[in-house]
Formats: sequence, structure tokens, C-alpha cells
Amino acid sequence: MTLPARNLLAEEASPYLQQHSDNPVHWRGWSPGALAEAKDLERPILLSIGYAACHWCHVMAHESFENDAVADVMNRLFVNIKVDREERPDIDQIYMAALHAMGEQGGWPLTMFLTPDGKPFWGGTYFPREARYGRPGFIQVLEAVDKAWREKQQSLAESADGLTAHVEQRLAGACGKAVLGRETLADLGNRIDGMIDRDLGGLRGAPKFPNAPFMQTLWLSWLRDGQTAHRDAVLVSLEKMLAGGIYDHVGGGLSRYSTDAEWLVPHFEKMLYDNAQLIRMCNWAFAATGNDLFRIRIEETVAWLLREMRVEGGAFAASLDADSEGEEGLFYTWSSGEVESSLGADSARFFQYFELAAPHGWEGKPIIRQSEAQQSQGIADYAQLAVLKTKLLAAREKRLRPGRDGKALTDWNGLMIAALAEVGRSFGRRGWIEAAAKAFAHIAAAGKDGRLPHSMLGQKKLFPALSSDYAAMTNAAIALFEATGETAYSDHARQFIGQLDRWHQDAEKTGYYLTASDSGDVPIRIRGDVDEAIPSATGQIVEALVRLSSLTGDPDFWEKAWTTAEHAMGRAAQQAYGNAGVVNACALALEPLKLLVIDSPESSSLVPAANRNPDPRRVDIFVPIGTEANRSLLPGGVLPPTDKPGAWLCSGQVCLPAVTEPGELEKLLRRG
Repeated sequence: MTLPARNLLAEEASPYLQQHSDNPVHWRGWSPGALAEAKDLERPILLSIGYAACHWCHVMAHESFENDAVADVMNRLFVNIKVDREERPDIDQIYMAALHAMGEQGGWPLTMFLTPDGKPFWGGTYFPREARYGRPGFIQVLEAVDKAWREKQQSLAESADGLTAHVEQRLAGACGKAVLGRETLADLGNRIDGMIDRDLGGLRGAPKFPNAPFMQTLWLSWLRDGQTAHRDAVLVSLEKMLAGGIYDHVGGGLSRYSTDAEWLVPHFEKMLYDNAQLIRMCNWAFAATGNDLFRIRIEETVAWLLREMRVEGGAFAASLDADSEGEEGLFYTWSSGEVESSLGADSARFFQYFELAAPHGWEGKPIIRQSEAQQSQGIADYAQLAVLKTKLLAAREKRLRPGRDGKALTDWNGLMIAALAEVGRSFGRRGWIEAAAKAFAHIAAAGKDGRLPHSMLGQKKLFPALSSDYAAMTNAAIALFEATGETAYSDHARQFIGQLDRWHQDAEKTGYYLTASDSGDVPIRIRGDVDEAIPSATGQIVEALVRLSSLTGDPDFWEKAWTTAEHAMGRAAQQAYGNAGVVNACALALEPLKLLVIDSPESSSLVPAANRNPDPRRVDIFVPIGTEANRSLLPGGVLPPTDKPGAWLCSGQVCLPAVTEPGELEKLLRRG
């Protein structure tokens, strides 16, 4: 088949793809029709993968894809396919792994050249239109690839076969199961600890990413083994990034990463997943330290989320762009004059708490950050500081805003729903729990034939869901059950795992694939073991199964969790660091914690003690005094009495004696 000789992206559901719908390039979305066209024309495929908030994606688009001369070459020589990596992480992971296998460093935009049957034979990331940065110009690249394809087609095809086989083995292959042991988490924690920047936080060097899976490894190591150095590495990392320019001191929320080692100059895009993980991590840090820095940053970030990221129906948008008016960071940066005109006589007080920094090589306006002393003073004087922030935010709202990618991704929303439900419990913020519940209801109601979509933009929905969607929404359902006690959330969690089993479980029932069994347009059906900025799909699945097993006491969920964890660790043994999410989830499987609290809803005393002490290893079940229906069992089928307050903390199949006093429970939970 041959598709129309024009750009076909206008009808796509992805805002990123729609951004390219006016390009003179004859773009196609990833589809069976586009792949069939390449085979019919016997042309190689030029595959370009990016996302809406990606700065260098915009640069390459402006330089090359909007240029008629470049587009003419692309249209003449290739079938051109554009992919939103957030819509199709399965496609992105396949071709990013291929680029890594070529010895190239990954990143976006990802530019890959494929045989007509979709096998990769060469690629890179950003290519400038004219030769610079030590990189060839894009037209040179296109013509060189075309020449190689015409003159060396057989050898390139053979190379593509070998590369595809390598990627398939790495991302989809099966390995023997590994014995789950406590030493795996300890070993990974020690190796990550050895890479920590003790002065600046995060991993040594630049660029610096929040790297939530690594931070969670260190936190779990502290909770389980008392490794205070690992706890302190997380706390220092949080404190430093929350003082730097990577954090939005005016409006709240975290940018994706810092280009330097000091957390100062971010790429200013804000991603939903980073902020979901920041909220959870700060909640744990506040519970452990009582440092109001973490409480205030949670409040600011949730305020940003509810103000700027909610879409129709109550779900949350994917991201905010880095650029506005063609300049990166323009919306977020300030000159001294702008601060002074916005604050007037209060500007002197502002500079007591903040500084404007413009490092060498930065071409934009200065970036707001805090020194360590300013951060501490700002928290102590927060009531005064909040007034200044409100004035600056009002002034900033008059600027031209960065673009928002308004699609609601199911897995990213699941992460945020769980985070909101958790902090809503910890801080007694009913409105946060209600916002989480509304987002959950919107996504759950968007399903078709019991199956979730992966992405939604208004009435446009992308089916089928990925395994990460079902896992994240299962964890979200359990978090909402913990926050509300409503059994409907437990029912949802069971249904999501039922769909996961039906469409994603492998034939041997040893684990799950990222893509559904009826996804007909994937060249390789991958497992989803590798972390990105969030834990891998496999890690989230193991966590969901462990938590659902603890919640329900159903041994079938436990058996699935254990089997999946053993085989995932067998595959993870082949990797150095890309499987922290799997290791963390396996640590939960080894020692799951369950807290059952019998308390009076009218004068609850034990429940607040539990809420103040969140623990990622623990599932909390609250039962009103006098309850007869739906009574929860302790491990071993023990039915606790419900005629008076009591709390039982269980690890695996062993439960400690019941405690009845809030102070006693608090002490027990803090000891873990």
C-alpha cells in the first residue's frame, strides 16, 4: 500500500505529533500502514522519536523538518515516521537499545534508519542542518545513508538482522530464575552509594538527574538494614536539588534534569512522573526527619500540579515545555529589574532568601536558586516568603506560557494518583485524596471492554494499554484503598491484574511483556525490565502483585509476585545498573509489611500515627471498630477482634503482638 504523499500527523492524538503536522516532511505515525508502505516502495525508514517537552527535538524540527530543502530529500529517499516516545515507549525502548548497541550515547530526538521491514541499521540523536558541533549536516547524513543503502543493501540488511537479534535477546529474552536474597539490595545500594556526590547530592558529575529508582534503593537499604549513610545520601540529594534552579522556586515543581553538577541550570521541561516521585520521596524524608523543607516543597508542588496540570475530567497532563517564545527557560527566569518591578520595596527582602545566578555559557536571564543558609532561613520565615512568591507568581502568569502536552498517560497518572493519596493521608489533606480519586475515576472510566487506554487526549484514546499502565493503576488503586477504605478500589486492583494476566503474561507464566499480545505493530515484544526516569514496568508489576497479595491475603497474587520476581532477577543479573526498579520490588517481595489497624473513625488515634509514618514496604488496612463484614485477615488466616482499638504489624507470615497506644505504634513503625 502507498499512503498519500503528504504529512498525515494532523489527526494523531499526540500533541507532539500534531506539532509536526505542518512540516513539509511527509510524516506518518507509527502504524501497520506506514510499515507496509516502506515494504511496497522498498525504501528505508527514517524514524524520528521525541516528545513534546524536548528542547533539542524542537531545535531539530525548526532547523530541518520545517525546511523545504531538507524535507525534499527526506520525502524522496525515505518513508518518514514520527513517534511520540511517551505514547509508544515500547517502540522507543527497542530503537534506543539498538543505538546503544551501536556504541552510541542515547537521547532525544532519536534518529534511526531502518530497513523496510523495521530493522535498525544506523542512527544517532540530534543532527544539525549544517555541519557543526563536530556533527555532519543532516542532508549529508540523509544522502550518505541513501548511498550506503543502494550500494551495500545486502550487508546492511545482514547487519540489521544481527542488531535486531541482539536487541531482542536483551529486551525480550528469557533467562533462568535467580534465587531472591537480601544481599541483592545491599549490593546495589552499596554500589550506588559509591557513585554519590557527597557535597552536591545525586550521582557525581553532570548532567544530574533526580534518578528516583536509585534514590529508592538507598532509602529501602536504610529502612531495612539501618544504613544511615544511604539515608543521608537521599536527604542531601533532595536538599540540594530543592535549593537549585532545577526546582521552580516561584511556582513549585521539579524540572527533568540539571545540565550542570550543581542542580542550577535545568532543561526547564516539567514532567508529571518526576514530580510524582518527588512528592513521595519528600513525604518519606519529612516523616524521617521532621524537616519542614520537605513538607513545604510537597505543598508547593501539589499546588502547581492542581493549578497547571489538570486536564478535562480531572486526570493530569504529561508535561510542560521548556521553551516559550522560542527561548528555553524564558518563562521561568528573571532579571533583577523584573524582580524589582514585581516586588517593589519588597525586592530587598527577596534577595535575602534567593540569588539570581547566570553561570558561564548560559545565554538566558538569571535563574533563581538558594544557598544552604538561604534555604534554611526561607523555611523558618516561610510565612513572609510565601507573600513574595505569590506576587512573583502573579507577575509570571502574565507571561506567554510554555506549551503543555495535555495528553493523560495512564501509567504516569497512576504514579501521581498514588503519590497524592499517600501525602493526602500523611498531611490530612482530604482535597488531595479527592483529586487523586477524581483522576483515577476518569482513567478507569475511559476503558473499553475492560481494558485501559495507554493515553488520552480529549476524546481520542490510544489502545491497548501497556503492562506499566495496569501495574501503576493497581498501585494507585491500593493507595486510594489505604486512604479511603473503600473496597471498590480493591476490586479495581483485582480487575487490573486480571487484564494484565490476560493480555501481557508470557506463555510459561514466568512474567509479563510490556506490550499486549494483540499489539500487531511491534517488531519485538519486549519485557519492560529496564528503568528509565521511573521504575521499569516489571518493577512496578512485582510491586503491584506484592501489595495486592498483602492487601487481600490471596495466595495466587503472592505466587505470581514471587515467580515474576525470581525470573526478573534472573534477567537483571545480566545488567549492571538499569534494573534498580526490579531490585527494589524484589526487596519488597522478600519482606512485605502489612499493618492492620482497628480504630474508631470518630475519634481515631492509631490511624493518624500510621499515616504520619509512611513506608514504601508497607500496606495499611484500616477497619472501623465493630466491623463484621469484609473483615481483613492477618497472615495465617487469623481474624483479629474488632471490638476495641488495636494495630498489628506483620512481616511476611509473622505478626508482632497487637499495640493499642498511638505512641507505641509510632515507635514500632519508626523502628520498622
